[in-house]
Amino acid sequence: MTDLYAIRKKLLKEQRQLLVHKFFKNRLAVTGGTITFVMLFLALLAPVLAPQGPLDMIVTDRLLAPSAAHPFGTDTFGRDVFTRILYGARVSMAIGFFVGLITMAAGMLLGLLASYFKLLDEILMRICDGLNAIPSTLLAIAFMSALGGSITNVIVSLSIVSIPRMARIARSAAVVVKGQTYIEAVSAAGASPLHIIFRHMAPNILSPVIVQASYVFANAIITEAALSFLGVGVPVPQPSWGNILYEGKDVIYNAWWMIVYPAVFTALTVFGLNLFGDGLRDLLDPHTS
Repeated sequence: MTDLYAIRKKLLKEQRQLLVHKFFKNRLAVTGGTITFVMLFLALLAPVLAPQGPLDMIVTDRLLAPSAAHPFGTDTFGRDVFTRILYGARVSMAIGFFVGLITMAAGMLLGLLASYFKLLDEILMRICDGLNAIPSTLLAIAFMSALGGSITNVIVSLSIVSIPRMARIARSAAVVVKGQTYIEAVSAAGASPLHIIFRHMAPNILSPVIVQASYVFANAIITEAALSFLGVGVPVPQPSWGNILYEGKDVIYNAWWMIVYPAVFTALTVFGLNLFGDGLRDLLDPHTS
């Protein structure tokens, strides 16, 4: 028994080492992961890196062009744009992270239940089809109009919008797993449906679900920026990349920096997350070398 345990431990260690080696050989994963890490680093260190508070106003310094004192210039209220972008990264990336986490958990649960129980499959998948038929941004706007503007409501709205697609992907992967011989053997041995679903099926559909969650993370950042730009997302004066863009649209010809810099940060973050998702897909796909 001790020898078997030692062999199993050695195999797990070798698998982890192989996975790490494969990760660093994957340029997409490394590039995307680096960009994402840098953005997370900037967001977490916002209080240290920012020259002033995100709500501090110096009216005499309004609409100053980028300079040594204000690297990204100032806005219409004399607030430092660099500071607001750093603090906005905290809000936008936190929204994206929690939307991805909630979507992954809820979508995986619904997909697993739908794959195992035929009645639930018909009910849940028809609901998902109905929600998928509505453009996601319009649906998010409708939820925000009903719930009101707040960070929590943005997370709830974007999660509801994202869950149907995640549930579809989880269900497709779970149906394949359910057809495997070992699932039939466990069922024949008398295991309960919930034991089969959560102990044997759930771990084997994590790969596509995690990859999809990285795309949901990126899409949530874009959609939050769109909602805030339209005035139905994160309420002002709370900084988010969408809010900074919203405030800059009226002075775009006089203060280009209020549009360009938050747009660049948003685009870079989404680009990094998408690259990281593509790298994860290649990394976790057993058919890739």
